[in-house]
Amino acid sequence: MGGVVINVHQLGATVRLDDGSLAAIPASELHAQRPAIVASLQRREALALRIERSGARAVAYLAREPVEAQDAVRPLDLAFEVQMNRYLKSTEEWAPPDRPAPAERHFIRKKRRAAFFEARHKN
Repeated sequence: MGGVVINVHQLGATVRLDDGSLAAIPASELHAQRPAIVASLQRREALALRIERSGARAVAYLAREPVEAQDAVRPLDLAFEVQMNRYLKSTEEWAPPDRPAPAERHFIRKKRRAAFFEARHKN
């Protein structure tokens, strides 16, 4: 099975598998395969993984053969995609046309607040 590393931490790493579920890479595997794991995190490239399941928990170990991008199975729920597209279209009318998009306004506020705190701590 393939998966992309989404987080690296002191106790190992977290991988999002091709089926959308999460798995943990233990610290011992992280230390043995750190360059490949960090590269997957930075480049968002799939790794070939061997998965061991214990109840609801999944533990991933690196397999030796790479996963091809076209071989990776991506779940697709057409009904969900249609419903999500309708929702996103309906929210377009909520945003005022004469102002930036809501996400942009959010980031502008965050930037202003960060600048305020930086200026406050420089003095």
